[in-house]
Amino acid sequence: MASWLLVTGGATRLGREIGLAFAQEGWNLLCHYRNSKDQAESVCQEAIELGVQAECIQAELETDEGCKELFEACTRIAVQDFNCIVNNASLFIPDTGSDFEENQALSQIKVNLMAPMRLGKWMYQYQSKRKIQSITPSLVHILDQKVFNLNPDYFSYTTSKLALERLVSLQAQSFAPKLRVNAVAPGLLYPSGPQNLENFALAANANLLRRPISAVEVAKSVLFLATNPCITGTTLKVDNGQHLIPTERDIMFVVEELMGTQHVQ
Repeated sequence: MASWLLVTGGATRLGREIGLAFAQEGWNLLCHYRNSKDQAESVCQEAIELGVQAECIQAELETDEGCKELFEACTRIAVQDFNCIVNNASLFIPDTGSDFEENQALSQIKVNLMAPMRLGKWMYQYQSKRKIQSITPSLVHILDQKVFNLNPDYFSYTTSKLALERLVSLQAQSFAPKLRVNAVAPGLLYPSGPQNLENFALAANANLLRRPISAVEVAKSVLFLATNPCITGTTLKVDNGQHLIPTERDIMFVVEELMGTQHVQ
């Protein structure tokens, strides 16, 4: 029987690539979305065309109740072989340490940190009740190379991802031997926040390999961690070496300053 995975924020961008990478390897897909229903249905249809089962699930990740409803829906659909959660969904709101708005900061912490904590807790409890497992189940968190290359932009977002990076080791210790926990830290993959396409085209090459990072390769790295039974408590930096180029500000602002033109709207 094929394994099921849940990808939070699975309807678009990296979440979509992750879901399809797993589907290509025979995994059944649970695609979580918040507002992107049409895109989620499209991803599920693509997965079905690859020969697997796929279901869309709408849920709000800011609350305990919303996360619980999502997890319970997953276990109803997957029944016996729910073997992986990829915590990909995140909120990304610009702020700084001197001007953050508390409600927005808390919203990012709830989605980016608390949701993976909650889903991890329930996944461990679920796995602990199972007697037969076809593979070693796992959690994979999506981080950001920014946690290894700090700058003060996107202050609350970065704070939440820093905590999530530490959660990898803590959950790996807490959930062993029933559940493995790992993470992938990508670099710049898509235009974000106020960044326009011209700025993105320049910023995407600001890494050691001087080329854009492939979202498909990031997704393959997530699949690798989910299927390698010997890895837990590990973060893979899939960023073309971006984390090794320190910047005082987020790369989109660095590009704007270096070029002396407005590439951010």
